[in-house]
Amino acid sequence: MQAEAIMSKPVICTDPSASIAEVAGLMLSRKISGLPVIRGDGTLVGIVSEGDFLRRGELGTQQKRSRWLELLVSPGKAADEYVRANGRRIEEVMSDNVVTASPAACLPEIVDLMMHHRVKRIPIVDDGSVVGIVTRSDILRALVRVLPGAEPAVTDDQRMRQNIIAEFAKQKWATKALINVVVDEGVVKLSGAILDERERQAAIVAAENVAGVRFVEDNLFCADPVSVILVS
Repeated sequence: MQAEAIMSKPVICTDPSASIAEVAGLMLSRKISGLPVIRGDGTLVGIVSEGDFLRRGELGTQQKRSRWLELLVSPGKAADEYVRANGRRIEEVMSDNVVTASPAACLPEIVDLMMHHRVKRIPIVDDGSVVGIVTRSDILRALVRVLPGAEPAVTDDQRMRQNIIAEFAKQKWATKALINVVVDEGVVKLSGAILDERERQAAIVAAENVAGVRFVEDNLFCADPVSVILVS
């Protein structure tokens, strides 16, 4: 799945010279949490989000430090914080280090960019122009499209058991030699030992995602790894 298949378009954007009030009103009316900042010639120069409006002098939420910590802040950083807290134009508060991707970028690349740079939206740029934007909501919509429907495909119990065991075999966390799987009319019964309590939910999820499974019965117990080694 590529960015062009899930991106939102046309892109709601703003000009660098727009006022804080204009853009805040636009974001509220369009129910969006951020948007690209684009000059009249189409050049992408920044991105503005709700986070850029949190430290504001009008709200009394500007950065405040103790007297001693304030002595450690450089004049340049203090000046930058002052502009962000009191600026009137978007170009004064926007983030100018924008992470972008091409329309051909695959979904894993987009998610990696979001996670690595800790951003919630990626403008999609083609030949220097912003042609779309991928947000977390766009990824959520993509997920809904590929999730299995409410009615799982019908399959026999033995096939379901084999598929569950095969899924366990692929997972690093699965103590597959210690987990027993029984399937009866689509009901999965998990028994045996796990070595970490977090493995319990992982095993349940693995079984739930196998086509035909109606319910998972958890009879697993969390064992002391040392005792398991002694018993085996």
